[in-house]
Amino acid sequence: MIEKHLSGTPIHYWIKEKELAESILFVHAAFADHTSFDEQIEFFAKEYQVITLDLIGHGKSIKTQKGDNISKTADYIYKLLEIEGINKIHLVGISIGALLIQDFANKFPDKVASLCCIGGYNINNFDSALQKENSGEQVKMMLKAVISIKWFAKSNKLISAFTTEGQEKFYNMNIRFKKRSFMYLAELKNLINKFKVTNRTYPILIGCGKYDIPMAIKAANMWHESEPKSKMVVFENAGHLVNMDTPQEFNENLIIFLKGNYEV
Repeated sequence: MIEKHLSGTPIHYWIKEKELAESILFVHAAFADHTSFDEQIEFFAKEYQVITLDLIGHGKSIKTQKGDNISKTADYIYKLLEIEGINKIHLVGISIGALLIQDFANKFPDKVASLCCIGGYNINNFDSALQKENSGEQVKMMLKAVISIKWFAKSNKLISAFTTEGQEKFYNMNIRFKKRSFMYLAELKNLINKFKVTNRTYPILIGCGKYDIPMAIKAANMWHESEPKSKMVVFENAGHLVNMDTPQEFNENLIIFLKGNYEV
């Protein structure tokens, strides 16, 4: 992977170039970084040009300017595509990454080849009751982080990953997360229910882990039921971070989806 810095932004990204191949961008969960997709890179690089990045406030994307925040992610991605000369891209997002790629798709639908959202919900139609429940849980976790990042990381790994391997990898990412980076995430709320609900013109894969929290599973099912062009997958032996808990199952399902072999 070649590491690059997206000029004029805090974003660092990595690309495994493959001439004339379709491109895939993987967007990680909150409190993680681009290395959460280590198990995907070599698998998909056989046929695709693979790109990963560190979201603002995560990993190497921490040198910010006034006004930088998570709500600008769609614009960062658009600039990345322009620089790399990519017309359309397959977008894969985990958790917060699933929300951010939807925002990109809302703003730049002609740039989207497909959308794969794991552990997310429909940002164009997020149920108010679920939204309140989700916000309450986020506040509890943030309070733990304010007191101790290690305490936060130990708690977060248990509700985010199901397997021991997934939990330990996520924990090691969490403890590197800086407390000041929480402020960059605050603008995420401004992306919710901002656009009118419309049927998407590109294929969409919605997924969650069998052992994710009930709210996340309910939200994924509600989204799938309202999205006629979607495919829903529940991953066995996985929690919220499906790609780290069950990388082989995730990779196999995603490649089938990308090749258009899913019946929806």
